[in-house]
Amino acid sequence: MSPIKAFLLTFALFLTCSVETSAQSRVIVPPVYGYVVIEGDTLAAMRLATIPVYSSRWRKRVSLRKYERLVRAVKLVYPMAREAQERLAIMEDTLPKLATKKEQSDYVKQVERDIKAKYTPILKKMSMYQGMVLIKLIDRQTGSSSYELVQEFRGRFAAFFWQGIAKLFGGDLKAEYDPLGDDALLEQLIELYELGLL
Repeated sequence: MSPIKAFLLTFALFLTCSVETSAQSRVIVPPVYGYVVIEGDTLAAMRLATIPVYSSRWRKRVSLRKYERLVRAVKLVYPMAREAQERLAIMEDTLPKLATKKEQSDYVKQVERDIKAKYTPILKKMSMYQGMVLIKLIDRQTGSSSYELVQEFRGRFAAFFWQGIAKLFGGDLKAEYDPLGDDALLEQLIELYELGLL
């Protein structure tokens, strides 16, 4: 590659990376990590963000309105599902260190009170659809369905009771996350959310 072509390519790369985006209205300038010398020319070396490209087959099955509804649900409930994963990991580390069943029970109840205090106002305002998305995302993040988590920490009766309440309102605590099947679009949205593109 001639030095002129290399310079033009680098210049074009800088221009495309620093263009102001209209959707997010911010300037994206990638950080420069060093320099590379190619055939006597010094070029900036940088790491660009990975942008996933997905099939648009979902557009045949899902209307734009349903898609936007799912996007709003993911933005609301995905941070809660991630926090559930973190809290579950902390609980699984802490519970074996507690000496008695009473200490373990008290610890679980304290965590439950903390979660209720933080999320009850949010959960009261959520729609049933957002709640069902949350159940799926909890399964995705923790590897266990909401039913299994309630059963593990609160007992079989509590799990059966809450499953009955969920069924009454059209939900299912046993719902499992299927990233390659029914939840493929949801998986795409989560990846976009994690990249900051949603």
